[in-house]
Amino acid sequence: MKTSKLLVFLVCSFCFCAIAQENKKLDSLLSVYKGQKEDTLKVKTLHQLFLELRHKDWGKAYEYNEESILLSKKLIYPKGEGIGYLNKGYYYRFLPNIDSARFYFEKSVKLLGDINVKQEQWKSLNEYATFETLAGNFERAISLAHDGQEIAIALNSGTKLIDNLQRKATIYMDIGDYEMAMRETLKAAKIADTLSPPDLKRKAISVADIGRIEMLRGNYNKALEPIKQALDIFRKLKDDQWLATLYVEIGNVYWYMEKYDESYKNYNNSLEISRKMNRDDFIASNLNNLALVSMERKQYDKAITHLLEANRLQKRVGSVNNKINNHNNLGAAYFEIGNYKNSIAYHSIAIKLADSIRAIDVLRDGYFGRSLAFEGLGDFKNALSDQRNYQKVNDSVFNTRKAKQIDELKTQYETEKKEQQIALQEKEITLLEQEAAISNLQKLLLGIGLLLSLLGFYAIRQKMKRNKLEKEKVDVELAFKKKELTTHALHLAKKNEVLEGLKQKAQELKEKEESKNGYQQLIRTINFDLQDDNNWENFSRYFEEVHKDFHSNVKSKYPEVTSNELRLLALLKMNLSSKEIANILNISPEGIKKARYRLRKKLDLTTDDSLQDLVLSL
Repeated sequence: MKTSKLLVFLVCSFCFCAIAQENKKLDSLLSVYKGQKEDTLKVKTLHQLFLELRHKDWGKAYEYNEESILLSKKLIYPKGEGIGYLNKGYYYRFLPNIDSARFYFEKSVKLLGDINVKQEQWKSLNEYATFETLAGNFERAISLAHDGQEIAIALNSGTKLIDNLQRKATIYMDIGDYEMAMRETLKAAKIADTLSPPDLKRKAISVADIGRIEMLRGNYNKALEPIKQALDIFRKLKDDQWLATLYVEIGNVYWYMEKYDESYKNYNNSLEISRKMNRDDFIASNLNNLALVSMERKQYDKAITHLLEANRLQKRVGSVNNKINNHNNLGAAYFEIGNYKNSIAYHSIAIKLADSIRAIDVLRDGYFGRSLAFEGLGDFKNALSDQRNYQKVNDSVFNTRKAKQIDELKTQYETEKKEQQIALQEKEITLLEQEAAISNLQKLLLGIGLLLSLLGFYAIRQKMKRNKLEKEKVDVELAFKKKELTTHALHLAKKNEVLEGLKQKAQELKEKEESKNGYQQLIRTINFDLQDDNNWENFSRYFEEVHKDFHSNVKSKYPEVTSNELRLLALLKMNLSSKEIANILNISPEGIKKARYRLRKKLDLTTDDSLQDLVLSL
């Protein structure tokens, strides 16, 4: 009993400290806001006030955001207006008002896209995708996440691209497509491995997603390790939202493993953090989960109390998936106490919602629970109908082929990581061996020097000097050849560009004055010069002197490569632009794109592989 009171005291003390810090930040923002003139800086302060108050005082948050929209319109500041609509969509998402939320998210995305502020448009698309996921509109959510992904690529932002891939993985998990979920998760993990400096948060989310997918597949022991690994990272980062989320995930795994004490402890940890954050959606989820544990302990009245409280909160939060789970759980709890009519009523609501958004996992649970309740009432006809529906949905949830594909993807990712680690280790061993060899050589030379005295030392020194001079000479020649090669390539590009321009001009003059002589002869001469291979032969000679054995290496590895494709590979090796390559090869930029595509297919490259990296490695 004393331990319980101490725990409550510690939690309360921590909450008061956090609240004090939040109030200090809010007071600071209000102080700045009151002293600001009406300009774009004030709009930004109003946006910050909305973010600070959106989970504490929705009324005040809404007022500040409305002021930001009005001021943005007055200042003709579309960026501020677009962010204001984004905030308004977020507000209606939690109200909830589905139609209004969708209207303002759509308005925000369009306005921010029209003025081409990609950073803010990307954020708006992500929030919109989250909303559509919670609303159960999964196809639209995936489309929005894909649009965000395109912007992330345009911004050349690895972190944003990871966020979009993780968003898509979450959506695929919600609809039970674990193969696609794992595919997107592994893509995100690969990109996270390349970030410098490392992004611990995004890496941890990818690791947690792998565990979450394993849990959904039923591999509970495999699921625990990655989720706990991610939890440790978020504990170091002091990220309450993700700590609360991962405690729920660990609680879920233990629940499936029927370790209810461990499950209850982790759900309770999440509930405490959720109350501290004042997040109704998190609180409702944890109440739902604690109710499940209570049901396993046959404490059905306690479970129903938790579920009804969660149901009230979820009416405000508006998550369709959570509502379905809540209604199914209420149906199960009422069944256990023999109240079959209430059980049928709640399962029926869950089935209707799940069917409307094609959430097959929870649809399956609804049919199964309702079939039991019909059977309890003695309505065997409806019980049999629901049992058949349950079996039909259950068969489509998971199959052996998908499991195999997921395992292959995981194995591929883990194998690639191991191969990279082995390669790095081998490189380190080689360097150490070289250092040891150099050290031994130095010792040997010292001994020889002592034995041969001054004469021997002088001879060695002279030889080293000659070697150094030879190396410098070779380096100078190579640098000259590289410079000459680049000059020759650019000359080819410029020559062809000029000739093509002359050809077009001659063609225009020919069309204007059809009877004039000499234009056709001029065009033929230019065509001959454009197709002349002597220039290319000179270029190839310079290229082979700089990049020795490049052509033979390509031919030995890829014998099916044509002479034209070999030319393209050589120009890619020089890191020339597509425009320069197009001019040298005398084809259009669109032709270069097609040639690169055909070359990628012939070299058996996937969409994740880089053609440029392959060429540079040859």
